Amino acid sequence: MENYIDPSKEGFQAFKDLPRDEPIHMLNLLKFREKAEYPDGHEHHGKDWSGRRAYKEYGATSGPIFRRVGGSIVWRGAFQAMVTGPQVMQWHDGFVAQYPNSGAFFEMIKDPDYQLAVINRTAALVDSRLMRFKPGEGGEAFG
Repeated sequence: MENYIDPSKEGFQAFKDLPRDEPIHMLNLLKFREKAEYPDGHEHHGKDWSGRRAYKEYGATSGPIFRRVGGSIVWRGAFQAMVTGPQVMQWHDGFVAQYPNSGAFFEMIKDPDYQLAVINRTAALVDSRLMRFKPGEGGEAFG
C-alpha cells in the first residue's frame, strides 16, 4: 500500500485546471506517525514529539495564514471505524477546510511562512488524503 503526504504532479495539475473563482471544500484525511520525523537541523528535531503533536504545531503555525486568506474549518471529526472500504484505510482525524476560492489556497501555499509551517505537517503524517469538492447544499435526504 502506498502512502501519500504531498500532492502528485498530476493531482495538483487537475486541481489547477478546475475553476478558480468559486468556493471550494478540501477534505483532509490524516494518519499520524507514532513519532514525528523532522529533518536534521530543524528546530523540532530531537524533541521526541508524536505525529499528532507535530500536526498541532502545523495548525498553530499555518493557522494565521489560513485565516488571512479566508479559510475556515466547516467540519472536523475523529475517525472511529471503516464501514465501507478497505480495513487497511484507517485514519486518525479528518476535516473539511473551506476556502473562498482556489486562489486563496494558492496564496496560502505560496506564503513563505506557510512553507516553513508545512514542514510540521510532513513530519507529522505517515499517510493522508486531500480531495477537492465543490460545496453543495445540505438537506434531509441522500442524493
